[in-house]
Amino acid sequence: MRDLPEDVYIQLRYLAQKEHRSLTQETIALLEEGIRIRIGDRERKRVLLEKDDPLGVEGRRVSDPVDLVREDRDR
Repeated sequence: MRDLPEDVYIQLRYLAQKEHRSLTQETIALLEEGIRIRIGDRERKRVLLEKDDPLGVEGRRVSDPVDLVREDRDR
């Protein structure tokens, strides 16, 4: 794999062997996982921000931050 740092290549090869995948398959799996995690985090933040009115502008009750943290951990 061209232009790939040696240490990254070694780790990728290790993971591919461990998962019984080719380097290409492992690379795709890691990219999919990373994208899913990053998009998932953004989506979760968006939902939380839409769910609450932190300043109480619309007269809705503001959620307790402890409840929000527990809800996030339970996922």
